[in-house]
Amino acid sequence: MDDRRAKLERLRQRGIDPFPHEFGGVTPIADVHAAHHDLQPGEETDAVYRIAGRLAARRGHGGAAFLDLVDRSGKLQVHAKRDVLGEEAFDTLTSLDLGDLIGIDGTAFKSRRGELSLRASRWTLLAKSLRPPPEKFHGLEDVETRYRHRELDLIANEDVRELFILRTRVVRAIRRWLDERGFLEVETPILQPLYGGALARPFVTHYNALDRDFYLRIADELYLKRLIVGGLERVYEIGKDFRNEGLSHKHNPEFTMLEWYEAYADYEDIARRLEELIARVAADVGYEGPIDFSPPWRRLTLREAIREKTDIDIEKDELPGEGTWAKRVDALLSKRVEPELVSPTFVLDYPKELSPFAKDHRSRPGLVERFECFAGGMEFANAFTELNDPDEQRARFEQQRADEAAGDEETQPYDEDYVRALEHGMPPTGGIGVGIDRLVMILSGRTSIREVVLFPAMRS
Repeated sequence: MDDRRAKLERLRQRGIDPFPHEFGGVTPIADVHAAHHDLQPGEETDAVYRIAGRLAARRGHGGAAFLDLVDRSGKLQVHAKRDVLGEEAFDTLTSLDLGDLIGIDGTAFKSRRGELSLRASRWTLLAKSLRPPPEKFHGLEDVETRYRHRELDLIANEDVRELFILRTRVVRAIRRWLDERGFLEVETPILQPLYGGALARPFVTHYNALDRDFYLRIADELYLKRLIVGGLERVYEIGKDFRNEGLSHKHNPEFTMLEWYEAYADYEDIARRLEELIARVAADVGYEGPIDFSPPWRRLTLREAIREKTDIDIEKDELPGEGTWAKRVDALLSKRVEPELVSPTFVLDYPKELSPFAKDHRSRPGLVERFECFAGGMEFANAFTELNDPDEQRARFEQQRADEAAGDEETQPYDEDYVRALEHGMPPTGGIGVGIDRLVMILSGRTSIREVVLFPAMRS
């Protein structure tokens, strides 16, 4: 670092600005490659480009040097010659440090070895790097460093850059699919006077202007369904939710969810839409992994799924574990069944106790019309035929209040504003929450949520 700072001062003394304001007209490196993919070894062009990126490698001697420049889209070799750039400019360029950001103007050609290159006619220093790059671009493997300093991970590992570009493409494909079907993208409050929409512990903060505690939302659900009451009929939101729970390979307290709600639909309609959406997204992003997302996906009841994987009949046999029957059922599902569900699978019809916002099953007492969807050994979506009877919803809230009094910390607080909204009338509605982080894990073959979140929560 001392050496780099000394170079910084020498550059300034020579009148070179090491941190200029702008460098317009840059062409992505991938576009240069695309324009000349059929160029033959040794072939010249008169195509002039301006590229910019980080100096990743340098080789050569005497009056010529080759430099590798890397931007978000790829890498390109730059050929620098003393007799073209001039003595001073050439010497300064070849004395730069790996990690420095530079801009190059030059002409495209294919080297005799068949590598597309840019013959430099001019160069510009764009930012002097005062710290050496991680492992000189040969890869950054230390997990702690990769997650705590993601910028270094992105500099060093091309596959990580590609992963987060994939994530962006997944979200873009989801938006496009929903927009094409008449859904409106909306925004609901992240800071809420009362949290709701899931069974989870919230983060609490104090709202100084109102002198009261607010909560970071644990779900978007209740506000979105109030929009259905208001007549918007098809709405969705992609945004951050927050649950004050533990860290694991599939849990990050701050996570990204897609929720959509559709009037005049039930959970079967939502299941069909989910199949179509994920198949479309997988195709749009070029997924080539081992999972077949082609509809229709397998469907089985919660009872069937547990019996298939454990030989336990939840309606007849004694269940292992502690807590209520419903919570022991849920534990069996998460521990014994979920890891085995690799192909996309809908598990339907859950205990009412676990689903305070789902409508009673139309033919099976004690159950509700709810499914969770699994793929790659984890749950990534949860959907209901939404409860729209305000009196029944009020009774569910009362039950949640009793559960809280009995010591259950993960309950749904009583939300009178939501019940009042239902009293104006909500049409039959289907709704779903899809975990974006987990979906990206599945589509990228990653096994830890920290891999697909740019800046995951980390212990001190």
